[in-house]
Amino acid sequence: MFLYCAYAAVAALAVVLLIMPKFLPFLKKLKFGQTIYDLGPKAHLAKQGTPNMGGIVTALATVLTTVVITLIVGIKQKWSFGLDSALWPLLFITVGCMAFFGFPDDYIKDVKKDHEGLKPKQKLIGQMIVGLIFSLYCFLYVGSDVIIPFTGITWDLNWFYIPIMTVLVMFITNSANLQDGVDGILSSVTIVGMAAFGLIALFLGTALNAAQSADGALPILDAFPMTNLEAWFPIVAVLCFALAGASLGFLRYNRHPAKIFMGDTGSMFIGGAMVGVAMLTKCQFLLIPICFTCIMSSVSVMMQTTYFKYTKKKYGQGKRIFKMSPLHHHFELCGMKENQIVLMYAAVTLVLSIIAVVSMHMFFA
Repeated sequence: MFLYCAYAAVAALAVVLLIMPKFLPFLKKLKFGQTIYDLGPKAHLAKQGTPNMGGIVTALATVLTTVVITLIVGIKQKWSFGLDSALWPLLFITVGCMAFFGFPDDYIKDVKKDHEGLKPKQKLIGQMIVGLIFSLYCFLYVGSDVIIPFTGITWDLNWFYIPIMTVLVMFITNSANLQDGVDGILSSVTIVGMAAFGLIALFLGTALNAAQSADGALPILDAFPMTNLEAWFPIVAVLCFALAGASLGFLRYNRHPAKIFMGDTGSMFIGGAMVGVAMLTKCQFLLIPICFTCIMSSVSVMMQTTYFKYTKKKYGQGKRIFKMSPLHHHFELCGMKENQIVLMYAAVTLVLSIIAVVSMHMFFA
């Protein structure tokens, strides 16, 4: 199955590299340019008018490749493609996050020229609906327990699973969106992070197949009661490697100085993929290391906002912890170049992703 995952990565990369040279002039002709706000780092003002919504190409390449590879393998292996197939929830969480609140936000900003985009309440409602539906699906078809890294055991959340996972979907999608503030940063961490999730899915699939061959004697089968189990993890792995390949292709045009931005269209798609894969493999805790930089983007914003409001109320003047949030802008204002920040974030993600993969060794055994 690893070979098919490699095909998915290469195919998605090729699709992006084929489409983007035609898509860029199209966006420029329609004047779908990014608006840069004065509140951001002053160096970013030079990016005013850079084409946005490039995430459409990443999403298209990922979805197209995933569906084609899955169908090819599925027909050959005689997989079932009913509601118990991982393909449909993966498409729902990724395309849903993009279509319901990612693309509309970019469309309002870039086409309608309304700089506010979707109202915060509109985004939150959309994220809550998508998150709730996806959490209900996982509760019914995947189970309410989550894997605890380094232990080989799971923690059953029971009915608390649904509200907690709904909030998790909202948090991770917003975190991915906040991460997308420096040329190439989200693309880079996505390549590393999704490759890690892909390897974990492959290893879990291999371990489960071995357990089934041992007449169900291994406890790992109790943790994954899904029907159509033989197809579940391969499908997840294919999407992971397809998104990694598509992100690599997009990085060709998104690295500094960026020729195109992915916009909310791309960041919400990626955020949906990250949280979706984690939930479908019961690896929610592994979002902490693999998506650490994305999570810290959200955490830094919350810390900055809370501290500013607290000091303003207590001292009459708001103070800041960071020079600017999210955190990558703080590093910019400290003198780091955009490429340096991207390399640092990618390196941190790589190290933590290796730890995440190793943490699952109890299930691989």
